[in-house]
Amino acid sequence: QVQLVESGGGLVQAGGSLRLSCAASGRTFSDYHMGWFRQAPGKEREFVAGISWRGGYTYYADSVKGRFTISRDNAKNTVYLQMNTLKPEDTAVYYCAADLFLGTGVRRTPSQYDYWGPGTQVTVSS
Repeated sequence: QVQLVESGGGLVQAGGSLRLSCAASGRTFSDYHMGWFRQAPGKEREFVAGISWRGGYTYYADSVKGRFTISRDNAKNTVYLQMNTLKPEDTAVYYCAADLFLGTGVRRTPSQYDYWGPGTQVTVSS
């Protein structure tokens, strides 16, 4: 079992920054890949960024590449998403998720992830 809790969301003006955190508990944190997803009203949940279990590999959606940075601190059981140059289209509920399958690289499909946090709202005003 893995429990995940996101924090750091809020309201920010376009061009601003936010840093999301996701604290994990339960199973050993370095046993799984981590991903950030988001879901805007009326839209499907989409992949934002992912990081491998040791942090050596990261992947980003094209829409956030160059603006967002994912990182993890296995000693603190926490994964982060630094979001810079935010745009109104980044407005969504952001979720962190854990993928326990290490047989492949970081995956990007929500159904492939095993555990999810409750989400944190990010709102970017224009």
